[in-house]
Amino acid sequence: MKTISAVVEHYIKKKPFLQSALAQGIINLTSLSRQIKPEISDALGKDVKDGAIVMALKRLSDDLEFRATHRIVKVLKNIGEITVRSSLTDYTFLASETILGQQAKLLEEVHANQDVFYTSSRGVNEINIVISSLMDGVVEKYFKHERCTQKAENLSSITVKLPAENVSVPGIYYFIFQRLAWEGIVLYEVISTTNEFTILVNEDQVDVAFKTIKDLKSL
Repeated sequence: MKTISAVVEHYIKKKPFLQSALAQGIINLTSLSRQIKPEISDALGKDVKDGAIVMALKRLSDDLEFRATHRIVKVLKNIGEITVRSSLTDYTFLASETILGQQAKLLEEVHANQDVFYTSSRGVNEINIVISSLMDGVVEKYFKHERCTQKAENLSSITVKLPAENVSVPGIYYFIFQRLAWEGIVLYEVISTTNEFTILVNEDQVDVAFKTIKDLKSL
């Protein structure tokens, strides 16, 4: 037999943004209960009082805060160095039999310019290259016969060093990206290694994105 608490928990867990906001205590439970009452009543097959939903939400918010947010915040407080680079270009090329050879030539040029920002990732069907804008001419020289599906200019990168325990705590990336989404930050690319991740954003949003990530250390 379904209980009000079980149905409310199932509803909230289907909505990650709502779940996180509830765990932080920034939602009016009475207003939320009125909003979700029709769906909760339909799931139970009977009319449910607002007060019963409020109580279920209260118990759930306390539990969510303890189970999820506490461990995540503990990791985020130990975020390390945050590095910003500007004047970047983001290229996306379709994968081909020749593209890795051209990329090797580009890497030789990058190696000769140690101050140049460069990162690349490969998916199943495409290759992404993010590089300092001053190297645009070099990229276009070596990749002129490759198919470029997207080119975005005037971008900035923010690289964040995470503590080693980030790999054992679920929800770290979700928590960070959720905060960025709340601020309206558009992510052009996300590149990660085991203990670092880099996001690529428009240059007019980099200050807000940097502050949003930096503020996570003081949660």
